[in-house]
Amino acid sequence: MSITAAQVNELRKSTGAGMLDCKKALEETGGDIEKAVDALRKKGLAAAAKKAGRAATEGIVAALIAADGKSGALVEVNSETDFVAKTEKFQAFVADVANQVLVAAPADNDALFAQAAVKEPGKTVQATLNEAIAVIGENLQIRRFARFAADGYIGSYIHAGGKIGVLVELSGNGDLASIARDVAMHIAAAAPQFTRREEVSADVLEREKDIYRDKARQTGKPENIIEKIIEGQIGKFYGEVCLLEQSFVKDPDKTIQQVLKTAGPDVTVQRFARFVLGEGLEKKESDFAAEVAAAVGN
Repeated sequence: MSITAAQVNELRKSTGAGMLDCKKALEETGGDIEKAVDALRKKGLAAAAKKAGRAATEGIVAALIAADGKSGALVEVNSETDFVAKTEKFQAFVADVANQVLVAAPADNDALFAQAAVKEPGKTVQATLNEAIAVIGENLQIRRFARFAADGYIGSYIHAGGKIGVLVELSGNGDLASIARDVAMHIAAAAPQFTRREEVSADVLEREKDIYRDKARQTGKPENIIEKIIEGQIGKFYGEVCLLEQSFVKDPDKTIQQVLKTAGPDVTVQRFARFVLGEGLEKKESDFAAEVAAAVGN
């Protein structure tokens, strides 16, 4: 029989499973919604969908660098609890996601979910995620990723067991591998907003100048002195937010730019990505008694 879009939509609403999974289940059950729900439950897909409504704000940030150092991936995968984030099954799944991003180079999350899984080519990444949710028993989310590929060298650093992760691209002629980790570690600690001052937008710069100008005018100093004060403050601002101008955390007497020169005269940072676990996610305040009651109810 022919399966209608309305039937697929109804099954999706009741189970939360993917559209293709719903269509296949309906075809297998002759369009019977109840039997299709059961079919999805048997595959763990309906259970995964039910868990998908729960907040996933824990997890880990992980990195994977190719053997030649020419490409690298940084991923954040979330779970509901820190307990699950520390399990071997969850960490193995995260490692698979990082390898998927590194090898298959998806353009964005939608492309990632639709890709054939590198580890299991007969399944999509979305299908492997659904299976992991069913096996692990918590909502899991592949939240974001970054992938760099370059002629230079890609380095990474993971802090505190996956709470902060950094991916950095270095270019130039020199010992890039030896310095990449130090630079990545610095980025994790110092949280720069930009690589170099040229990346700071005119709007951001004008906003900072307005703040410094208002403060300086409160001192009653003449305008020509105020402009010099603003110039000095902007220099300090660059030193705070621009990676190359920041003081190196391991040797504050040197800037990152100066440290890079020790590896080679033209060595520099092209770009970086810095993920903080759960950044921007709202953690749900839980009631232990309510959690127990909910667990019993399930």
